[in-house]
Amino acid sequence: MALLAPSPRALCVREAAAAAAAPHPHSLAAAACSTVGGGGVAGRALWLWNGGGTGRRRREREGKVRVEAYFWDVSKPVEMEEIDSMEKLDDALRWSVENNQPIIIDWMASWCRKCIYLMPRMEKIAGEYPGVRFYFIDVNKVPQAVVKRGNVTKMPTIQLWKDGEWKAEVIGGHKAWLVMDEVREMIQQNK
Repeated sequence: MALLAPSPRALCVREAAAAAAAPHPHSLAAAACSTVGGGGVAGRALWLWNGGGTGRRRREREGKVRVEAYFWDVSKPVEMEEIDSMEKLDDALRWSVENNQPIIIDWMASWCRKCIYLMPRMEKIAGEYPGVRFYFIDVNKVPQAVVKRGNVTKMPTIQLWKDGEWKAEVIGGHKAWLVMDEVREMIQQNK
């Protein structure tokens, strides 16, 4: 049975009989997982943690198959490069034009808690899109002309630039997982 995931995460197939035979609804069961959009452990049996509880038993029984989403991220974080001058911003935009690839710029500030919280999540997304370059700009460390060029007024702002032009942005003042989903969608639409 072929299954597709909406993002580079894994889908797991779990035996329904194992789930039914488990003494506690939150116990472990053996699962065969397939990854989509990345390397990983395709075809290897994994333990699937189904929530809380104390029981940890491996159940292998024949029976019906139930599919459930297992949001296990298979990407490897990529450290984002810092832009600290107008020249570096121009170089990044030039690379985008020459390679016909988008770049992502995370406009952040060192005093912004949400910005600091989103940084490792952005690095995870950078691992999901190897053709896209990810940068960050600390607005307190660059000349005001750089901030004006990005037309940034709120932190964090995550912008997509392609062909030397601003194409889309996400202002990240809400929940981190929603911001990350919006960034993925922005990249998919402008790739």
